[in-house]
Amino acid sequence: MSILITPQTKILVQGITGAFGGKHAQLSLDYGTQVVAGVTPGKGGQFFEHAGHKVPIFNSVHEAAAATGATVSVIFVPPPFAGDAILECVDAGLDLAVCITEGIPIKDMIRVKRAIAGKKTRLIGPNCPGLVTPGTGEGSKGGCRIGIAPGYIHKKGHVGVVSRSGTLTYEAVYQITSKGLGQSTSVGIGGDPVNGTSHLDVIKLFNEDPDTKGIILIGEIGGNAEVEAARWIKDNCKKPVAGFIAGATAPAGRRMGHAGAIVGGAEDTAEAKIAVFKECGIEVAATPTDMADALLRAAKAKGVSLS
Repeated sequence: MSILITPQTKILVQGITGAFGGKHAQLSLDYGTQVVAGVTPGKGGQFFEHAGHKVPIFNSVHEAAAATGATVSVIFVPPPFAGDAILECVDAGLDLAVCITEGIPIKDMIRVKRAIAGKKTRLIGPNCPGLVTPGTGEGSKGGCRIGIAPGYIHKKGHVGVVSRSGTLTYEAVYQITSKGLGQSTSVGIGGDPVNGTSHLDVIKLFNEDPDTKGIILIGEIGGNAEVEAARWIKDNCKKPVAGFIAGATAPAGRRMGHAGAIVGGAEDTAEAKIAVFKECGIEVAATPTDMADALLRAAKAKGVSLS
């Protein structure tokens, strides 16, 4: 099994006629993902063509979903318009909106956050790499790739990955695959201070998924999302969990890459988060190269096979 998406999930691409959106739509089609529609206002009636695929383009998300049955959107829309693009998914009643766009104004995301509260649509991102549920083909093709992650480093398996960092998501996935294991789903939730789905939201889904046997949780300095997830894991999760916190060497007060990665208080530091991880029974990876080994240590301690 997987969480949130399956190889049968039908997705639409907002911004499919842009260079970035178009390129990643091509890569997803090559991966075997069911890309059934594109959305670009003013270009309805045209087609996005690639390698024998002919994807219809619509003027709105509502039109695209009604015509194709798409339930998930991936958003490659410029920052000034991305907030409205997310809300269009909510109005259309999609299950999932995955926003790749970086640099959305915080005031726009606050407006989005308030508007989607209690609604059907779940938001992943913004400023995230998206999700991958690996398939069984060569290079894990035949799965569902939504966003910008390299599909070929994945392998179908039983480890769930959730991360604020795109690069570290790929690193953890590659390490797991290199050890002959695989992933149920990898989820990049993004590094912005105002986002949709949290670490804890994803951890709960992995905990309920019978096919996910172990979890890697990757966080950063700034905010308390990792601490919130760790304390829930301590009380509720029986599966082995390994964690890594990026930013241990970041100078105090300096924002590091992601907009949300800045220490605002004593509990925002890497040291504080690592201490909570250890207190909650999470096996801590000392370096980024230790993430898969840390999960193997956690699995061994609990007597769990990850294969």
